Amino acid sequence: MLESYYELVVKISSHNSLYLDFLSDTLPIGFEEFDGGFIIRSEENLDTIVWGLEQFTEALQKALGETIEIECQQTKHKNSDWVALYQKSIQPLQIDKFYIHPTWDEPNLELINIAINPALAFGTGHHPTTAASLKAISKYVKPRHEMIDVGCGSGILGIGALKMGAIVDACDTDEISVENTKENAVLNGVTFSNLWQGSCSASDKKYDVVVANIVADVLTFIAKELKNALKHQGILILSGILDKHEKKVLGFYKELELLERIVEDEWVTLILQKR
Repeated sequence: MLESYYELVVKISSHNSLYLDFLSDTLPIGFEEFDGGFIIRSEENLDTIVWGLEQFTEALQKALGETIEIECQQTKHKNSDWVALYQKSIQPLQIDKFYIHPTWDEPNLELINIAINPALAFGTGHHPTTAASLKAISKYVKPRHEMIDVGCGSGILGIGALKMGAIVDACDTDEISVENTKENAVLNGVTFSNLWQGSCSASDKKYDVVVANIVADVLTFIAKELKNALKHQGILILSGILDKHEKKVLGFYKELELLERIVEDEWVTLILQKR
């Protein structure tokens, strides 16, 4: 362990959930959320993260047509084993039949366990879109179902389905996410049928269940790919949708039947079926 570490305190004026998604998708380390911002700690200088946040803010302002204030303050501290302190703050979480627990906690023998290592990985199940996706998987995925997780991130959704007896493929356009999914699969003693960097169009298979927990704009952009990946009577789980974008997303999937909506805070998860 090095003698010191860097702490980056990020304060933002609005759209915390969008920044949360951005950091979850880009950071290979855990971070702490507080009301109005985030704290990121690393033994490496965090200047690159500051630059990334500034670029993301600029793009977000253009997309939303509004001003977002961001303040980034980086300081250097003596290392007092902040990873251990962070680990103590992570609590196990039950989502329907799933029990998501840090590697240092005991599993729940009555539930389907998913082990995570939050100090090293992102995607812990605590975000509303991940929780809602797991609820949908718990209800709609059956043993021997063929499923694909599009934009797999940490792999937590695919791992949950694998532990239910499904045959699961997964893909993500981000190389770090693919590696993270591989590591988490090993941690949980499961194996993806296929796992690749890229889009779901790289597979010509048809699936019983297609899961995509991304963001609304991407869900509209890849709508044709997701629909083409479905078998007849197949289930499509769409998550990562802010409630104000729900109608727009549904417009791209209007030929599918809406079976259910799962609402968590300002986030909506849609379960659709191909008839």
